[in-house]
Amino acid sequence: MREDNCIFCKLANGEIPSATIYEDEDFRVFLDLNPATKGHALIVPKEHYANLFELDEELCKKVMVLAKKLGRRMKEKLGCDGLNLVQNNGEAAGQTVFHFHLHLIPRYKEDGAGISWKPGSLTPETREELLSLLAED
Repeated sequence: MREDNCIFCKLANGEIPSATIYEDEDFRVFLDLNPATKGHALIVPKEHYANLFELDEELCKKVMVLAKKLGRRMKEKLGCDGLNLVQNNGEAAGQTVFHFHLHLIPRYKEDGAGISWKPGSLTPETREELLSLLAED
């Protein structure tokens, strides 16, 4: 299923040109127009899924295998020192395009790309509360 007004549906299906580095029947991977670092790319499914929670289980598996393959290529060809995989779900998490996509961000020493947060602390009370809510029975 595709959404007519979704820019990522149009990009993933070739209706809008992109700097494509990989394509198969399920995904198109293209360079980000506003890259965090040299080589920053997006893995975008050709079908429309608003976020991770809507993503088909099989595609969920495939996207990680593809990220590993392309990440390995980036390390080899770009000489990056590391790789961030970034995937946002919902406006509060920083999602701005509501079509599932996974950022592949090659990292280089001293690149200045700030993907971080201020560490908090896990109190014993919060730990117990979270364990009771989130741990499987």
